[in-house]
Amino acid sequence: MDIVIIEDEILAAERLQTLIKKYDTSLNIITCLESIEEAVQWLQTKPHPDLLFVDIHLSDGHSFEIFKKVNLQKPVIFTTAFDNYALDAFRLFSIDYILKPVTAEALAAAINKYKTLSSGVLSNNYALLNDQVRENFNTRYKNRFLAKVGQRSFFLQAQEVAYFFADNKIVYLVDREGNRFIINFTLEKLEPLLDPHDFFRINRKMIVHSNAIEQVKPYFNNRLKLTLKSIKADEEIIISRERVSDFKVWAGA
Repeated sequence: MDIVIIEDEILAAERLQTLIKKYDTSLNIITCLESIEEAVQWLQTKPHPDLLFVDIHLSDGHSFEIFKKVNLQKPVIFTTAFDNYALDAFRLFSIDYILKPVTAEALAAAINKYKTLSSGVLSNNYALLNDQVRENFNTRYKNRFLAKVGQRSFFLQAQEVAYFFADNKIVYLVDREGNRFIINFTLEKLEPLLDPHDFFRINRKMIVHSNAIEQVKPYFNNRLKLTLKSIKADEEIIISRERVSDFKVWAGA
């Protein structure tokens, strides 16, 4: 198996190489790349490896930018010191997400997952492998919600949701028609249950569905303001300054 590492911290790259070789000395580490620019240039001119280990924070930006410039047809294992990019990582062809410092156990589990997914008929068929990975992660996400209005309860499908928002420790689900329901979740518990392809947490109090967004406008203090389709929200829908960069990656800007 051929492996490429994309990591800008020398010690982290060396540690990862050591752990990979301890796991299996036959694994071939082709190269270690240190930046988005270097990775894009290499991947555009060389045959793609079987598997990539990619740090998210590189010296010249988020490594997600690499995959906007290169049509990568191989699986990725992300490594990072931060846990708040997991949902973004799973939007790409990611089979695992390892928090630093990488341990031998975490690395072994990730490579074993790759081997399981790429075994048998999947090994020669990227489309099937891609479907398998997507199915593997999609099972993590809720596709319906039990929501309440007064004493009445309703089942709502994920595609019916416009956004979730928190107000005074109560979390509301707002559907595409602007109807408001109470759900029994905090946003912190709800966020990992939502498909990151569809939902994005724009600030501390709100998570928005992509299909509900009509327009994105600049807003003061380097923030962004959303207008939703056919919904007049009671509150302004503002993307916090800290989330603007991630939102643009999520939106494919």
